[in-house]
Amino acid sequence: MAGAAPAALTARATQPRAGGRTSRRSVESHHGNQGATTVNGSITIIGAGLAGLTLARVLHVHGIASTVYEGETSPMGRTQGGQLDIHDFNGQVALQECQLYDEFRSIVNMGAEAMRFFGPDAELVGEIPDDGELSNPEVLRGELRRILIESLPPGTIRWNHKVASITAGAGQGQHTVNFANGSSFDTDVLIGADGAWSRVRKYLNGAEPEYTGTVWVETFLHDVEQRHQRSAALVGRGAMLAMEPGRGIFGHREANDVIHVYAVLKKPLEWLQWVDFSDRERALTHVAQQLGPEWAPELLKLITNGETAPVGRPIWGLPLGHTWDRVPGVMLVGDAAHLTPPDGDGANWALYDGAQLANLIVENPADIETAFTTFAEQMLPRSAASSVEGYQSFEQTFGYNAPTNLRNMMDRAKTYGRQHRR
Repeated sequence: MAGAAPAALTARATQPRAGGRTSRRSVESHHGNQGATTVNGSITIIGAGLAGLTLARVLHVHGIASTVYEGETSPMGRTQGGQLDIHDFNGQVALQECQLYDEFRSIVNMGAEAMRFFGPDAELVGEIPDDGELSNPEVLRGELRRILIESLPPGTIRWNHKVASITAGAGQGQHTVNFANGSSFDTDVLIGADGAWSRVRKYLNGAEPEYTGTVWVETFLHDVEQRHQRSAALVGRGAMLAMEPGRGIFGHREANDVIHVYAVLKKPLEWLQWVDFSDRERALTHVAQQLGPEWAPELLKLITNGETAPVGRPIWGLPLGHTWDRVPGVMLVGDAAHLTPPDGDGANWALYDGAQLANLIVENPADIETAFTTFAEQMLPRSAASSVEGYQSFEQTFGYNAPTNLRNMMDRAKTYGRQHRR
């Protein structure tokens, strides 16, 4: 999923949480009768997203080898999505563990933490300014991924290795990773950082993501200060959100003079098959019409003036209360473990998962099972809170009571960061 939900909308007066919904009972059910697994070779990580790369980087900092297998053909194999707000209590902590904090600060889009809220008539409901404290600075996902990739030794990432399946290996404690190209290998330490449709989660009999009923249709405006001045003024230096029940527009000012735009629509999944997204102008006009005639032209132009072919992105999440079987030598991190609808937290907890698990492996190099079990015990309380809060936040922001929720949230919204750390 490209981009992230606006941080201001997910401000909470509760302790910071992590995504996830795995039950403690299920994760621990197979632990206790198994022998310890020692780091006696390369740790296998499936997926070169933020969680997997952070895990590999922190391990490397501490002198432990790992190999990351990624289905993409190269670091530039596909667009890496939009801008992320990186929180000071989890994402930034992980980047400090990576010893990449200075590199992170060099890619921050200064001033982009501001947030504006509009009604469909383009009336300003309220706004939250950027406080300049960098508690949630914005960075491009692709740039963040780049600095993580560049921090790893050559050969750590094996590109163009798409996992087809994972099966039990012939040897005790072995897991066979089967690739789409027909090759395979066995490993006794396997970490799934392979995102929403995780093959490692499937191996553990975990749940499949479910469609949330919401589609985000994505497009971009470029050179906005010259070519789209009214839109640039409307969005400002940060992000803007305009909502009605079940529909709205989310615009995000990104680095390089870009506005990243999403039309948010409650639609059946089949709707994506009914729209010809290859015809850019016609498709964008159709999407704008789905918002209704009462929407102000200046808001609709954020969509109809889009300069890239629209992309329909259905929003998925793992079901509440989902579980997976605990298999010795295998663990999940990031979206593979706790996919939720976008609410501003997913990338941060992916980074944090990777750093936390790596540090536990460093502390327990002779006993991977202790590291994995301790990680699960620490992750699961965060996951339990996430299972409800993530879905509630998403529905409050983009659901059927959106206008009222926006106004209520404006009454209590604050930039969230340090004040939530305990």
